[in-house]
Amino acid sequence: MQARDVMTREVVTVGPETSAKYAAEVMAEHGFAALPVVDDGDRLVGIVAEADVLRDRMPPDPRLHLRRDGGIPTSAPSLLVHGVMTREVRSVQDTADIADVARLFVDDRLRSVPVVDGDRLVGIVSRRDLLRTLVRPDAEIRHDLLRLVEGYTGSLDSWAVSVADGVATIQRTRGVPEPSPAVEEQALSELARTVGGVVHVRVLPAQDRETPVTGQPSHPASTPR
Repeated sequence: MQARDVMTREVVTVGPETSAKYAAEVMAEHGFAALPVVDDGDRLVGIVAEADVLRDRMPPDPRLHLRRDGGIPTSAPSLLVHGVMTREVRSVQDTADIADVARLFVDDRLRSVPVVDGDRLVGIVSRRDLLRTLVRPDAEIRHDLLRLVEGYTGSLDSWAVSVADGVATIQRTRGVPEPSPAVEEQALSELARTVGGVVHVRVLPAQDRETPVTGQPSHPASTPR
C-alpha cells in the first residue's frame, strides 16, 4: 500500500504570512500537533508545531519570579508563521510504501508527516491512519484479497482464502498453477501485501479437487468371488 491510499486528503494548512496566534487557535481547537505551511501554489515550505507557537509567548509572572537578572524577554516574539515555523520538513511522497512511513514514525518518533506530489502538498498521514489499516475486519480484508486473486489469475471459484488477525492464507483448490507453482506463489504473496490490513501471507501448495487422492483407487475394485 502507498501513502496516498491511507492519507487524509483534506488538510488544514496555514501560509507563511498567517498570524502565529491564529495558527495556535487552529491547533488548540482541532487538537492538531502541527500544521503544514504552504505558499500560494500549495507547495510545502515549512511546518508549524505547538512548540513553535508556545516559544517566548509565555512571559514569566513577575509575582512568581522574583528575579532581577533580566530573565524577561526584551523583544516581542514573531507575530507571523514564517518567523516561527520549521523550514526543514520531513515529508513523504504520495507513492511511498506505508511500511517505510511506519518505520519513519517509529525511528523518528513522529506523529504525522505531510504527503507531497513533487513539492506540492496533497495530504497528510498520521499514526492513526496507519492503525486504521491494521484494525480492518478480517472479513473485509478477505473480500478484497479474494477479488484481487481472482482478477489477477482469471480463475473463479478456484481459491480458498482465509484471514485471521490479518494473517492471510491462500490456496488454489482447482486448476494448475500458472506458469509454475513457484511463480504463482510469489505473485500471490506480493499481491496480498498490497491489501490494507494484511500483516502476513501464507500461500499453500495447490490442491486440485478433481485429482484423485494418492493411494486411493480411481475406480471401484472388483468384487471378490
